[in-house]
Amino acid sequence: MRAMRLAWGLLSALAGCVQYEHGSEGADAGGDPSSSSSSSPSTPTSSGADETTGVADTTGGGGIDGDCDIWEQDCPEGSKCMPVDSDADGIHDTSKCQPLVESPKQVNDDCHVEGSPASGVDDCDVRAICWGVNQANKGACVGMCMGSPDHATCPDGLQCDVSNGGNLILCVMPCDPLAPSCPEGKVCIPGGEEKIFLCDTDASGDKGAYGDECEYVNVCDNGLMCISGTAVPGCPGQACCSEFCDLTEESMCTGQGQVCESVYDSPEDAPPGLEDVGVCVSPM
Repeated sequence: MRAMRLAWGLLSALAGCVQYEHGSEGADAGGDPSSSSSSSPSTPTSSGADETTGVADTTGGGGIDGDCDIWEQDCPEGSKCMPVDSDADGIHDTSKCQPLVESPKQVNDDCHVEGSPASGVDDCDVRAICWGVNQANKGACVGMCMGSPDHATCPDGLQCDVSNGGNLILCVMPCDPLAPSCPEGKVCIPGGEEKIFLCDTDASGDKGAYGDECEYVNVCDNGLMCISGTAVPGCPGQACCSEFCDLTEESMCTGQGQVCESVYDSPEDAPPGLEDVGVCVSPM
């Protein structure tokens, strides 16, 4: 899982994907983006199974003793350094050498994970991870970033998204939330250290509409963002889905009294091409 929390300007979005994603900043129940801690993208059931995937949150699979560096890929021959879940909460929170299969799958190939989606035991090649895992433990191989934390690179115009305290480094497609062009099964969510938007796995299921409670960024439908519940009228929880809006157009916000505010400290703080991106919020 990825677990990502964001705080851009006065807004905050808890983030996550199936697998889910946590980042470095988020909001508490009062909307303070500085005080909340990362949590897993979907709430486990009492049995320990993830409500979205139906897979028990256990690490599963057999690993090779010893931590490793996912940037350096410094594992012994026949193994690869993988993000893994160390405490059975479904979140990739450390790295470990895991077995490399004889004929590994390549990026974009279908793949399979043993154990939980965050076990790190899959049939993808070195520098790739099985992502978007479903109930049958099947997903697609996604490339991991190359280079270093200070100089991360990805091929083919993809963007390096670093999350989970630096334990998860994925190459993903950038997108514009005002005109999302993500492939089927993906949503355009906040992500990346450069405060851009990225296509990632849609974990909304039957929920994700305006006003629905959310705990992770990828549990809202396309065109919506998971923000502090104090900014969404009638929100029953810490965070709820609210609409993206265009700062250059007349606000068409659904929520009573909501206005369109920049997702950044100011439009000038936005990366090129995203200056007009806002989200509907209740005035503070």
